[in-house]
Amino acid sequence: MSTLIQKKFLVTFSIPLATMMDWGKTDAATREASEKDLKAKWDKWSLAHASMLLTTDAAGKTKNVTTQGVQDTRNDFVVCSTVTGESQEAVAEIFKNHPHLEIPTASIQVMALNPMSW
Repeated sequence: MSTLIQKKFLVTFSIPLATMMDWGKTDAATREASEKDLKAKWDKWSLAHASMLLTTDAAGKTKNVTTQGVQDTRNDFVVCSTVTGESQEAVAEIFKNHPHLEIPTASIQVMALNPMSW
């Protein structure tokens, strides 16, 4: 009997800054109700896929590091997860129905994590 080899993937959840800024202008009560609903859907999705989820973390403030120094910056990343799966295609298929995609202009990226050898 062959054993299915599980690979690791980085999954990033993005929302364009313009969308986030517009959302911030939404009535507080409407925003709170929508966020509560989305969190419930996200929790349900995560529970249904718990066996593949290794970590999930909210992204914080960003520092851009270059040879010119370190600067504060902003980007579209809001959450990232590390997951396991058979292939990048299989993992991407599972995320096609993730509640994050209910947010206008939101996207999810799935990247293979390959061990580095020095």
